[in-house]
Amino acid sequence: MSDGLTGPKGWQYVKYAYGAKLPPSTRDWVANDLAGPGAAARMVARWAVPCVILLAPMMFIPTDFIIRLNMTIPILLPYIFFSIALNRVYRRYRLTQHGLDPELVTKIERERDADLYDEYHRKYRGRQR
Repeated sequence: MSDGLTGPKGWQYVKYAYGAKLPPSTRDWVANDLAGPGAAARMVARWAVPCVILLAPMMFIPTDFIIRLNMTIPILLPYIFFSIALNRVYRRYRLTQHGLDPELVTKIERERDADLYDEYHRKYRGRQR
């Protein structure tokens, strides 16, 4: 990150990427990593790495390329699908793990859509059912 936040280095980053808690001095970096711009894509990439490492040897089995794809794609696609589907849940958990507000995950969207929410509340506030 080039925004001056102090983050983990080397092995500490690898451990953090797969579930370890960082020291409190890195809380600002963690907040930006889990809730800042590109956080969802970073999380999907981190989840894809172990799966790709486990599936890579299948690409060296001596058979047709289409069979290699048939062995790996049915595993890789659902794995990536679920990593996308559960992304917010896991990022909220990681924020809580580091003592941060889990609502930071939706902060950017709330800021972006604030005018829509304001208009909705202005239009429908006080309306009886």
